[in-house]
Amino acid sequence: MTVRFLRTAPSMAFPDGRLLAVRDTQVYLLAPDGWTRLGAPRTRSAEPLDREAAEDWCEREGWDLHLLDAVPG
Repeated sequence: MTVRFLRTAPSMAFPDGRLLAVRDTQVYLLAPDGWTRLGAPRTRSAEPLDREAAEDWCEREGWDLHLLDAVPG
């Protein structure tokens, strides 16, 4: 299954936004303990990212790049 990555809008707590992943219709948020399933998909305001941009986001935020391959599904 294909995974799409998105970035939420920046906020005071998260100046670079948060990383989301969508597999089928399920949305996941990258959290300190890994991918967390979100109850309702609300991605309209999230910006789509290609894989390279998601990797760049992980590097800026200090996340392990292998997490991009570990989206549940």
